[in-house]
Amino acid sequence: MTTTETTLAHVLPVTAAVNDAGHLTIADCDTVELAREFGTPLYVYDEETLRGQCRAFRKAFESRYPNTGVAYAAKAYLGRAMAALAAEEGMQMDVVSGGELTIAASVNFPAERIFFHGNNKSEEELIEALDYGIGRIVVDNFHEMQLLNGLAQARGTKQKVLVRLSPGIDPHTHAHTTTGTTDNKFGIPIAAGGQGEAAVRTALDMPGLELMGLHVHLGSPIFELAPFAKAVDVVYEFAAEMKKKYSFEMREFSPGGGFAVAYTPDDNPPDPDAYAETIVPPLKEACARHGLPEPRLTVEPGRSIVARAGVALYTVGASKEVPGLRRWVSVDGGMADNIRPAMYDSKYVAVVANKMNDERRETVTLAGKYCESGDVLIKDAELPPLETGDVVALPASGGYNLAMASNYNASLRPAVVLANDGEAKLIRRRETYEDLMSCEVWPIE
Repeated sequence: MTTTETTLAHVLPVTAAVNDAGHLTIADCDTVELAREFGTPLYVYDEETLRGQCRAFRKAFESRYPNTGVAYAAKAYLGRAMAALAAEEGMQMDVVSGGELTIAASVNFPAERIFFHGNNKSEEELIEALDYGIGRIVVDNFHEMQLLNGLAQARGTKQKVLVRLSPGIDPHTHAHTTTGTTDNKFGIPIAAGGQGEAAVRTALDMPGLELMGLHVHLGSPIFELAPFAKAVDVVYEFAAEMKKKYSFEMREFSPGGGFAVAYTPDDNPPDPDAYAETIVPPLKEACARHGLPEPRLTVEPGRSIVARAGVALYTVGASKEVPGLRRWVSVDGGMADNIRPAMYDSKYVAVVANKMNDERRETVTLAGKYCESGDVLIKDAELPPLETGDVVALPASGGYNLAMASNYNASLRPAVVLANDGEAKLIRRRETYEDLMSCEVWPIE
């Protein structure tokens, strides 16, 4: 095993290796050859890592608490192949838009295993959810509650819902991805002026809704374990009070997701077993303490399913030296396919896919090709000397990169391949210039 492989062992996909040519391989596929065949930027997903993460989360929670559903958080990355894989692995799915629901429905993802999240679902999206017979809608506010109740009543049905609460817990992650604090756009605050109680009372009184339980989501990525245990205690204290006042039966509970992943060798996220061991015992203890039945538990890993499985490949183009400061090296992608460094100051590492055995090092800054000074993928990366045409790989690129991709500078969103057992299958073709203009109306009539 090379020094690079050892250093990046928990960041690269589980099948990553170096072949006799000194090239990075994923699932026995030479990434340099993949770059030549499909072009770059290119996203390569390792099927073994994807399936392994689904199974790891299911085993971690179901072995401790059999009445658990593991819902893949589709916002991290969703395509038809990913939706089908999640269904095959027995996962549930949480979606946050009509578009995500449509992708899931296109591969016949079981409707009863879908949860619909979001802080401002439109009437059209709620109708689409009802039409598909969706399993649960996670109600985020009073407006949505009223709207959904009316739609369900008009059909003569009762839609099963969970109420999303804001528990007032800071998970100590990036401010842009913190969602469990009281002053937040998501959920109904438990502690603010009795809103949480009003939400439960209102949902119980609505003839078009069947209140199954409560939901919280603290943020992402969460490296600390304690906030999850605290969320269980806060929610169950509230649920016990609602039981006494309104005979509310807590049949289902979700502490959300937001489980962390390693982006760099220095990151040390908890594994699925650690998260399960943090959530399940406090849940059982809270139920016993308050005399409440043990609920159906749903957890929602997203990033932690797909991030490690995905590797982004770029081709080196121009470079320049700023004497006494740095060497800039530009690649053919950047913030249009990975906005995370610019938006969250996210840290990545890189390897040179065609120089994996090269132990030489120089300090460079990897820049994207887009017209923003903030379009920088990695500052001060330690890499073998880079030349035009080299293939640079960024591990841990499977979560949110593609989901947040754009056509900034009228760029083309990249192709995606799924690698398994020496074969890479195209699951999303690269966009074309015709795709860019397909929604334009021209000439104006």
